[in-house]
Amino acid sequence: MNTKNKWLVRGLFLIWMAGLYLYLKTPPFNFLVLNTFLAYIPIELSFHIDVGKPKNGLLFWVIIIIWLLFYPNTPYLLTDLFHLSLLNPYGINGLLRLDDVMWFKFALLLISTLFSTLLGLWGLDTVANAITARIHAKHILIKHTVVVGLTILTSIGIFIGRFLRIHTVYLFLTPELFIRPLMNMWSRPAVVFIVLLTIVQLVFYYTLKLIQNPRK
Repeated sequence: MNTKNKWLVRGLFLIWMAGLYLYLKTPPFNFLVLNTFLAYIPIELSFHIDVGKPKNGLLFWVIIIIWLLFYPNTPYLLTDLFHLSLLNPYGINGLLRLDDVMWFKFALLLISTLFSTLLGLWGLDTVANAITARIHAKHILIKHTVVVGLTILTSIGIFIGRFLRIHTVYLFLTPELFIRPLMNMWSRPAVVFIVLLTIVQLVFYYTLKLIQNPRK
């Protein structure tokens, strides 16, 4: 992504979050303001990562780690789609209601989710390229392994945020309260959730790659 488009994304996010803040001040959808902001952080971080960038090796890996800690906040928005049920979309006749406020809130949630997720996946691809180049791994399978590995870690992060209700900032403020639940969270439903969210993200990712690189 060139510099002009990066600034365009920054501007759009700023305008979008300001609009969300002004319109969604009260529950139950005011959560979207914070979640969209958290989703933007790893997108911004990915703007500063590229093949050979930053040149300093230590700084490169520090940014990668910070990106990985915040990146789950981006596809986390996919799980926020369950909040659409709060709109009570079905009328007493069992059909979808034609209510302008309901559909407007539907549009707000969907735009935040898709816009953030798609840009986040671009960031994932950029980070994967940068990591494989940094470790001098030229085989294409190495990059796919990095993508899958990062996606699995992301799904674990989504589970932690959604079900343990532990935010990324807790890792820096109270690390002991972050690590203990992480060690005790493993169960069959947790593993199934992590596997399914990994598959969902990879389907999105490879669909985008397919569209970007059509067979000629």
